[in-house]
This record gives sequence, C-alpha cells and structure tokens, in this order.
Amino acid sequence: MKAVFKLAPIAFSLFALTAAANAETLKIAVVGPVTGSVTQYGDMVREGVFTAVEQYNAKGGVNGKQVELQVIDDACEPKQGPVAANNVVNAGIGFVVGHVCSGATIAAADIYDSEGVVMISPSATAPALTDGKDYEFIFRTIGRDDQQGPAAGKFIVETLKPAKVAVLHDKQSYGQGIATAVRDTVKAGGIDVAVFEGINAGDTDYSAVITKLKSAGVDFVYFGGYHPELGLLLRQAAEQGLKARFMGPEGAGNPDINAIAGPAVEGMLLTLPADFSSDPANAEVVRLFKEKGRNASGAFQLQAYAATQALFDAINATKSEDPEVVAKYLHANSVKTPIGEISWNKQGDLNDFKFSVYSWHADGSQKLVQ
Repeated sequence: MKAVFKLAPIAFSLFALTAAANAETLKIAVVGPVTGSVTQYGDMVREGVFTAVEQYNAKGGVNGKQVELQVIDDACEPKQGPVAANNVVNAGIGFVVGHVCSGATIAAADIYDSEGVVMISPSATAPALTDGKDYEFIFRTIGRDDQQGPAAGKFIVETLKPAKVAVLHDKQSYGQGIATAVRDTVKAGGIDVAVFEGINAGDTDYSAVITKLKSAGVDFVYFGGYHPELGLLLRQAAEQGLKARFMGPEGAGNPDINAIAGPAVEGMLLTLPADFSSDPANAEVVRLFKEKGRNASGAFQLQAYAATQALFDAINATKSEDPEVVAKYLHANSVKTPIGEISWNKQGDLNDFKFSVYSWHADGSQKLVQ
C-alpha cells in the first residue's frame, strides 16, 4: 500500500511522517533545534532526514515497514539534550538521527548508549562526544573538530601566512574545541597567536574584545562558534576599523550571517564539508531535494541523509530492528552514501572525512578556495 503522509510545519516540535492509519511502522526520531537561535541548522538536518524517509517510504519502506518519523526539539541546549533523549526512550524509539549541536549531543549520548538506542549525529563535531567513552550505539556522519581545526590551521599557516593571529571562541564544547585545535596548529606553524579568548554567546556588544584585537595588532581572526556571534564580530570589527580577515568553522556557514554582518561578511573564510551535491553521482538525490524545495548543498543536509540511509540500510541488511544488531552491523560494515562510502572506527567516528576551505561573499555565494 502506498504511503500517505504530510509534512507538518518545521516550527512544530513534534510531528509524525506516517503510513496509512493502523499500518505497522518503523519509528525513528530526528532530534535538534526546532526553537532557539540556531534553528536553521536543525532545518538543514531535517531536510536531509525528510528526503531520505520520503524516498524509502515511496519504495516500500524499511524492512517491509513504512517509516514513522518524530521530530523532537532540544533547542541546541546541553541541558535540553537529556530531556530530548528521555523523550525518545519513553516513546519506545530505537533509532535517532541527531542531535545537531555538540553540547546537546554530548549531554544526550550517555542516555542513548545505556538504553540501547542507536544515535547517528550528522553535525556534532566535538571529539568529546566519543573520546574515551567506549560507546556501542553512538555514531556520526561528519568529521571531528580535531580534523577540521588542523585543516583550518594548516590553511592559515601555509596559504594566508598572517603576521599575528587572534583565536576566539564561544566558550562552548564545539566552539572552544575547534578553536583550541586551530590555535595549536597555528602556533606549531610558527605564527604568533596574540590573543586566545572566549566571548559570551548571545551577547550583542563585542566592542571590548575588538578593541583588544586592535591593540594587539592582529591581522587575522579565527572564531570557533556559530553564525550569530561571528556575524556580530564581523560587523562590529568593520565599524571599529579593525583591518583583519575572519575565518570560522562549518557551524558559522549559515546564510543568515549575511543579514547580521552586512557587507563585512565579504571574504570571510569557512571550513565546510565538501559540496557533495555537486557530485554527478548524487544527481538523483539532489533532484529529490529540489522537488520539495530543499537545498542539498548546505552544511548538513547530505550528512543527515547519509545518517538516515545508514540506519535504513543496516536494518534492511540485517532484517532486524534490534538496535544492538544494527549497531554491530554499522561497526563492522561500510555504507555507500551521497557523502561517499563511509565506515566507522571502534568509537563510532568516521574513518575518513574531508573539510574544504571556502570564501563567503556578500551576495550569499561561496567559492571553494582549497
């Protein structure tokens, strides 16, 4: 029987993508920010999950069942991570795509692993998610900060060669972790890191830290964190006459940064996952995104699609909906996805992932630099 479903508005914190009434379904959850300052990243992940669920349901479902999808909000807040995880567990759901932000993901992971729920994050990059945890059920389909940070640092040292660098972060797991990796790589490359400092996420006035950067004579600034803060730093630096180029991680790669920073965003550098949407092999998947008015070329859409596909392919391959069986399959096998043929090491990290450097422009476009 053909699936009948309707996508609820993205602002709702919980909805279901279901087959016809009374049909047995396979339940999965997608968890991330539906509310809060970085809902756009949740939107990116949900677009990837929705597209994969729609495709599999249209082809007969997974393990002979239509997929029922629940969206759960964690607002990208670490304190909400366990709340969302417990909602998943209490709903009897064994499979999760998410969480989105590293802090919330780290806070939720212990619950999933102890309760036997397979979680695949398409966007949480903090090494602390998996390091030393000996998790069985936790995976990700994106690289780690200690891969992304050194990639950015190497580009700064070998290509940009600034005289004096400032490295800022938002004092959170994700931002501080990647900023530390950049700082260490830059220092190892012989470049002076004149300032390494945290700012408060959510503040609206960063003039004091910008004054400090001017006094230190920095000509390059790296910021570890998300787009709202980097956008303000860019705009206020331009207003105060700080002549320095800025760079950030994939968490700042949001079109909304243009509205915040204005013309000052021109030439900002970002490390982002490779644009898998430009691969001709992914033309059909990209078409499915476009049919629904979605963008496959964002920072997390295809990683989210790949996470969902990995779950579904593992369930189909094992003919089992037991999370323990699925987790063992993922640890032992590779999965061919739009982001490549992926496989995981013992702690659930990808064996290989590439970050590229892009230049961001005031017209909203971005260009591959390296």
